[in-house]
Amino acid sequence: MNKHDKNLKSLWKFFVICAVSEAAFGRPNIIFLVADDLGYNDLSIHGSAQIPTPNLDALAQNGILLNNYYVCPVCSPSRGALMTGLYPIHTGMQHDVIYVDQPWGLPLTHTLLPQHLKKLGYATHAVGKWHLGFFRKEYTPTFRGFDSHYGYWGGKEDYYDHTQQMGELWGLDLHQNMKTVTEDLGKYSTFLFADQATNIIQNHNTSKPLFLYVAYQAVHSANLYAPLQAPDEYVKRFLHIKDKSRRIFAAMVSAMDDSVQKIVATLKVKKMLQDSIIIFTTDNGGPAAGFNDNAASNWPLRGVKATLWEGGVRGLSFIYSPLLKYTSRVSMDLMHITDWLPTLYRAAGGDVLSLGKLDGCDMWDTLSLKKPSPRSEVLLNIDPINRVSALRVGHFKLIQGTVYGGKWDGWYGPSGRENTSMHDLFDFKLPGAEIECKPKSDNASSNCKPAIKPCLFDVVEDPCEYYNLADDHPQIVEMLLNKLSKYNATAVLPGNKPMDPRSNPKYHNYQWINWMDYAEDTNDI
Repeated sequence: MNKHDKNLKSLWKFFVICAVSEAAFGRPNIIFLVADDLGYNDLSIHGSAQIPTPNLDALAQNGILLNNYYVCPVCSPSRGALMTGLYPIHTGMQHDVIYVDQPWGLPLTHTLLPQHLKKLGYATHAVGKWHLGFFRKEYTPTFRGFDSHYGYWGGKEDYYDHTQQMGELWGLDLHQNMKTVTEDLGKYSTFLFADQATNIIQNHNTSKPLFLYVAYQAVHSANLYAPLQAPDEYVKRFLHIKDKSRRIFAAMVSAMDDSVQKIVATLKVKKMLQDSIIIFTTDNGGPAAGFNDNAASNWPLRGVKATLWEGGVRGLSFIYSPLLKYTSRVSMDLMHITDWLPTLYRAAGGDVLSLGKLDGCDMWDTLSLKKPSPRSEVLLNIDPINRVSALRVGHFKLIQGTVYGGKWDGWYGPSGRENTSMHDLFDFKLPGAEIECKPKSDNASSNCKPAIKPCLFDVVEDPCEYYNLADDHPQIVEMLLNKLSKYNATAVLPGNKPMDPRSNPKYHNYQWINWMDYAEDTNDI
């Protein structure tokens, strides 16, 4: 056990004091933290001893750990679902992500979460990753409900020089509102974004409630020439991890964990923590075993980011707040990332019915009062271009089609439990935090070929998707296929656009900018 592990117990007191306090809530502050590409097994709260995450664990331990929570398989669709409360099939974001050289974004016809909260009197600020389009200024954060934004508009970049490489295209992608930022080159983005977030908190006028959206770059891979990056002092914490990529990845997670503690501590000093709701979520499953040049772990779940297996869409998330009556528990209530918009709007005192037709459900009573989830099903996606789809109804999940020719349809570690579980090291435990799977069947890899025939799993009894039940329950398969057809009948066409050569940063002082607003300058290329 290293010194960071030994300090874990002392952190609980900080959060327990807050968790039991009584707060006179008006409209709560909402702090929404999004990790990028974090795997289900990459926080120690789920039992792995490999990467201690004491600060995030403390929040989860004194809040509600969401262990039946789903996200989308890749970045842009999840962020769009969060911001609109709609499934990607209803926003045109069901296929792939928005690449920096493509002229499209989350449609302007949709009202986003910060716009809704502004109507309730919130100050709204965004820090970090956007990834919902920027080809015209109207698609950027400060035109979509945020009072300010500091961060990057695309999907990934270097952690230090903040440039994004897209094939042969290369340019700086760091912005303060609409202005490109050059003075922060060389600063590690995890700490840079935490500093920006704490500055916002410190300067916040507490006569208004705060919505602070912090979308970390961590732990997404960077540009191809240096995909995994972390400060040396953090890498040295994990010399016991022999695999170099996993070692650096662990350092990236640890840096993010420390940065979250800084944000929470600032809320406490500002006397805002007792009136706050803090949500932490990953945007999709982890890219394990070298997928996207990364080293995440979804163990023991099946699949990786971009797939519709549990490892690609079963998200790591928790909520912490003094508003929550029943805390220090694991929730197995079914929940989806689209639920955050109506849930937080309700928590902020808004009338959910005024939001119109959403795919998301108001989960506030489920979270705060331990009432049953209003959800009985989740559409995991329908991608007509890749010909993949998946649906969860009750205990059952149907999956059909596969991506990458089935190359990433397996199970990928590391488990981090070779010697001991994290929960064996300390006297605290959160019952149900670790996923328990039945023994793996001998034919687990071969008994399901979703590209040929739909597969069916009972993901309550079999969260690791070992046992394909399609042949045993053909009537359930037929029922779920019919549901998928009904969802598909409501879908809009994918909004993806081909690459626009005018986006090339070489035409814009080697910067990624809202190039279509300057299209006349590059019409002759």
